[in-house]
Amino acid sequence: MKLLPNMNYRRVAWVGFLLVVAAIFVVSRTKRKNSLAQGVEVEVVPLEDGNKLISERDVRQAILQSFGSDLEGTYLRNLEVERMETTLEEDPFVEDADAYMDQNSVLHLKVQQREPVLRVLDNNGGNYYLDQAGKKMPPSKIFAARVLIATGNVAPYTSDFMAKRRHSLKDVFKVVQAIREDEFLNGFIQQIHVNNAGELVLVPLIGDQKILLGNSRKLEDKLERLKTFYKQAMPYTGWRMYETINLKYNGQVVCKK
Repeated sequence: MKLLPNMNYRRVAWVGFLLVVAAIFVVSRTKRKNSLAQGVEVEVVPLEDGNKLISERDVRQAILQSFGSDLEGTYLRNLEVERMETTLEEDPFVEDADAYMDQNSVLHLKVQQREPVLRVLDNNGGNYYLDQAGKKMPPSKIFAARVLIATGNVAPYTSDFMAKRRHSLKDVFKVVQAIREDEFLNGFIQQIHVNNAGELVLVPLIGDQKILLGNSRKLEDKLERLKTFYKQAMPYTGWRMYETINLKYNGQVVCKK
């Protein structure tokens, strides 16, 4: 009588179980790829203030133009998820796009918007936003963001403007970044004007005075002097006492009535 070799029946059973699971997974995946998209859900995440520069309808329209349909009823195997994300991220208002399918074969498109921090209305007819990274964005058709405004002789935008040695848009953007980081100034300054001499002039929300900043050098010191003046002197002299507040001179705040 021939004896059977010793076998680890537990291991055999476990391998068999894994093979069954793998087969079910393959069949399920194949079946899923051969099924149709049951719907498309679009979400545009609002900006910090709750508003949107691009609508869900705009997202659907972008998909329609690039893929020839809104994708509902398309075989899942034919959905190019990565290309959808790339297509949506080409929009100047979109910072990031995420496309994925849920368990019910519904396609989800989630869009993160760029956050505008400055609107430029220059003497050359320029009208655009800059986002937090200094990227250019066109005006939105559905909403005007409440951000700082730059006017006057602002140098034309180029993608490398922040790398330029001397560039008025670079100076403006540096001032915007500094103002946004300061709670007091962020709610107080509404406009940055570049005058004919290429100097920066701040326009406050309250009062009629113009704040002569000059250039963006020693910016932290200039803004600190401005805050100190407004907090300590203005309550006594009044908001309409001075026509100009000059911060160009080291360690001084020179006012003119």
